[in-house]
Amino acid sequence: MSRWNAYLKTGIKIIETYDGRNPLSAWLKDFFRQHKQMGSRDRKIISGFVYSSYRLGHSTFNLSTENKILCGLFICNYNFNELLSCIKPEWNQHIHLPLEEKESYLISEGLQWRQGAIFPWQEDLSEGIDKSLFNVCHIIQPDLFLRIRPQQEMIVNKKLNDAGISFTRFTDHCIALPNATSLDKVLNIDKEVVIQDYSSQRIGDFFKLNNIAGSVWDCCAGSGGKSIMAYDINPQIKLSVSDSRPLIIQNLVQRFRIAGIKNYHSFVQDLTDAENTPPATQIDHIIADVPCTGSGTWSRTPEQLFFFDHKKIKYYSDLQKNIISTVVPKLNDNGWLIYITCSVFKNENEAVVEFIKVNLGLKLVAMELLKGYEMKADSMFVAVLRKG
Repeated sequence: MSRWNAYLKTGIKIIETYDGRNPLSAWLKDFFRQHKQMGSRDRKIISGFVYSSYRLGHSTFNLSTENKILCGLFICNYNFNELLSCIKPEWNQHIHLPLEEKESYLISEGLQWRQGAIFPWQEDLSEGIDKSLFNVCHIIQPDLFLRIRPQQEMIVNKKLNDAGISFTRFTDHCIALPNATSLDKVLNIDKEVVIQDYSSQRIGDFFKLNNIAGSVWDCCAGSGGKSIMAYDINPQIKLSVSDSRPLIIQNLVQRFRIAGIKNYHSFVQDLTDAENTPPATQIDHIIADVPCTGSGTWSRTPEQLFFFDHKKIKYYSDLQKNIISTVVPKLNDNGWLIYITCSVFKNENEAVVEFIKVNLGLKLVAMELLKGYEMKADSMFVAVLRKG
């Protein structure tokens, strides 16, 4: 009992200290580095407490920190329910109730928990989202998805089977594994497989839609996952990649080396500066995976859901319009823009597409909200537009 009380006390300390300014995963690493007496099991248990609390989003605003943790364990069916069996044994007996019955049970216990308040910005969502399903997807840890690179299917299957790692096949090239699966000693990451969410992999269908070829500029390349996918679809593309962050480009260059991509042009570029927009030549295809709220990924990073400032929607929408206005003049006549966000907010998605059509003169070819919340994946938005 004392051990679990100590865990609970530490979880309370973390939640009441953490302010959301840095990713929770990085913050916890630093915290545990300062508390070396905690072993790996201690760290795993305490981290689980904390994450399950943030998974409840804005539904626990009127609860004490202790009750937030206990409710998180109860609602999310977290594995380490020894704490509940010690501190709230009566709750543990109801751990497998359906979510609606859990809500009623907590209310009967005097805790005003409302599952509908997990994600409170329902009216801001893009068209076609099942608001109820999306709301509750945040209590579920998403899967880890791999994209198997060309000609690597047999070796990847053999390595996973030999290691006794079970997986679910979504497509010939997409597999899902439990999120905590360790792969570093089993597979050659970026050479044999790319760690890439299912919805992100589906962007490849839109690359194929417009027969991606010729010159391609991934203008907000980040870690380069979509560039690698475009290369795997057509290794003959003339690829340029840019990002505003020098360290990101350095990491991308290393990743491309492992992936075997040699012929490309990389550079650092702030696309909010319309006076200086390499590449100098015109481009056939621009991939614009623009900065966004990341709201479609908050089931992976629930602390971002908890600390989100609604004003950021307009901030990112304005930023996205600025970036697209800067890059579109670089498109060739009949060139293609692939606009991508990992947001579920219409002001970052459909509203920006409408801006592109009205103000920049591009024609919409295809548009879709990729509903990852239906399959333990991220949710994303993609639109393909043509110039001329």
